[in-house]
Amino acid sequence: MKIVDSIAGLRAQVAAWRAGDGRAGDGRAGDGRVGNGRVGGDRVALVPTMGALHEGHVSLVEAARKHAGRVVVSIFVNPTQFAPHEDFDRYPRDLQADAAKLGGGTDLIFAPTVREMYPDGFATTVSVGGPSEGLETDFRPHFFAGVATVVAKLLVAAMPDVAVFGEKDWQQLQVIRRLVADLALPIEIVGAPIMREADGLAMSSRNAYLKPGERAVAGRMNVILREARDPGAAKQALLDAGFDSVDYVAVRDAITLGPASSGPKRILAAARIGGTRLIDNMEFAHA
Repeated sequence: MKIVDSIAGLRAQVAAWRAGDGRAGDGRAGDGRVGNGRVGGDRVALVPTMGALHEGHVSLVEAARKHAGRVVVSIFVNPTQFAPHEDFDRYPRDLQADAAKLGGGTDLIFAPTVREMYPDGFATTVSVGGPSEGLETDFRPHFFAGVATVVAKLLVAAMPDVAVFGEKDWQQLQVIRRLVADLALPIEIVGAPIMREADGLAMSSRNAYLKPGERAVAGRMNVILREARDPGAAKQALLDAGFDSVDYVAVRDAITLGPASSGPKRILAAARIGGTRLIDNMEFAHA
């Protein structure tokens, strides 16, 4: 597995794949024409991550492999999506361990430095409205501008045919889909299902922060959301289960994240226990 830390290095490797004869490891892109209309060799998928990889991330790579012959995993803890009081400094970083977890499922790791992504004089921010409004934005107003900016940079740097994001960050997924549609980027955005622990807790790098007693409480979140008929009652149930505070529980339109309508709906929640903030979501099928 190759690791590059520069955008130039990433682009050079992707260009080399595109210059190939199209015979990727799984036979995709056989005629040299990829799904977004580009002509070249192998199809390329990008899986953006912040490292501290777990089985959920590995499942994203597996999903990416179904769509492309070459898979790039980016590992970058993005400072612009953290507020000063959040956990940027203590967010786990171990590139060697992450590479080991990826094994042979990834063709390239892109692991840039902060200076590579945000060089001196960097002065551009990408702002997405629509699905970014409310929910996370009410509590982390800085978050989606940071996410949209770094994702836009990653997509422009790699120009993959496909990019895969986990459905655990459902609002983020819709924001990225809006970004790609609005900028007419020729990239397919794929949402991969949430991977869960045995008790249903959504896998997250931040789960490592949980103390044993907190971990037992955290496993109740998915159960409460699954059984919820009313957001207010679900919020109280989370507090009764032992969460210290609840930022939100809301039922929204699954795509626009506006008020729930007659179409598909999603229930989304964010709650805190100890020093850890957890999020989860799932389809809301109740009337």
